[in-house]
Amino acid sequence: MPMRLLHVVLMLLVLNGCANISSWVRNPFGEDDNPRAPAELEDIQTEVTISRDWRINIGNGQGDSFKKLTPVVDGGFVFAASDDGDVVAVNSTNGDLMWLTELETSITGGVGAGDGIVMVGTEAAELVVLSQSDGQEVWRTRVSSEILSQPKTDGDIVVVQTVDGKLVAVDRENGLQRWTYETTLPALTLRGTSSPVLTSEGTVVAGFSNGILVSVAAEDGVWSWEERVAVPDGQYDIERVIDVDGDLLLDGARILASSYQGNLMAFDTATGRIVWGMEASSYHGMDQGFGNIYYSNDESHLVAVRDNSSDVVWQNEELQYRDLTAPKTISNYVAVADFEGYLHLISQIDGRIIGRTRIDNDGVRSNLIVEDGSLIVYGNGGSLVSLTIE
Repeated sequence: MPMRLLHVVLMLLVLNGCANISSWVRNPFGEDDNPRAPAELEDIQTEVTISRDWRINIGNGQGDSFKKLTPVVDGGFVFAASDDGDVVAVNSTNGDLMWLTELETSITGGVGAGDGIVMVGTEAAELVVLSQSDGQEVWRTRVSSEILSQPKTDGDIVVVQTVDGKLVAVDRENGLQRWTYETTLPALTLRGTSSPVLTSEGTVVAGFSNGILVSVAAEDGVWSWEERVAVPDGQYDIERVIDVDGDLLLDGARILASSYQGNLMAFDTATGRIVWGMEASSYHGMDQGFGNIYYSNDESHLVAVRDNSSDVVWQNEELQYRDLTAPKTISNYVAVADFEGYLHLISQIDGRIIGRTRIDNDGVRSNLIVEDGSLIVYGNGGSLVSLTIE
């Protein structure tokens, strides 16, 4: 079996019968023959100081299945959720627990926050909205299937993306459905979805597992434009997987998207016109800094590409197959975390690893957050940590 084909097999379950990534199968052949054996960490010369500001544990974290419950910061508070139903509000400055709500159901998607509310999706395909002030439930509504990403709100609607290929908007005040945009799913897909983005043009942009980026009006869901981030290619369904699963990056008048076995692309948010693109394979989001776009590819190579070009500034392969998170820029560094729970700091200038600390022995999957110069990391085992880097 070709290496590329094997890679995809390890990431997939059959979808129409519901296909989704559950967890990485790391070693199907035994330790000596594993073609995706993660790189061993080498000693580094530490050039930064990583200090822990605060730490708090939240339920069972990401649980035993392949979830990515990313916290969110809004109004000076970190809102986070655990697989077993805990939703918390934590003071982002000192880590004090402000409130804890136990939903007594498994949480699959979130966390979203804005306009005084906190939003999560449950295993029962419900969107649950809580008050930011005290964690009390405001309303809940049922959608067509699981929500695996962060819900978003503009104060008028709450918009979510479901695993069955739908973009759904409900009324912010009462949860009544306003509109639905539906796409056709391919035979196989990675487990996960990107989070929809609300733009200043009054539109919602979302990426789907068929490799298409779509823009619709936030008010009524009317189609605005759609463009392909990737085109399926290959003889087998598993070779034709082109999910847009990484979070989209809104940068002024353009929006950037990445796809698995596809491309990195930038589109004009108003018209959908392609303004930049290059071939790459990533199922994570990306970040930018120092005139570069940073992304981790499907082999966990961290790559810096000069913005608006295909010029690779540097590529770090020392963390190969360590299941890196999406990169996050902070100060002069790019931060990523891995499956063993190590946080790595890489120089934006030349790609050297110059700092490392362990966050959670169970690993880190959720996206990293930067807030007021602090780096917030949520480990798979439930450790929510705020760090200062000097």
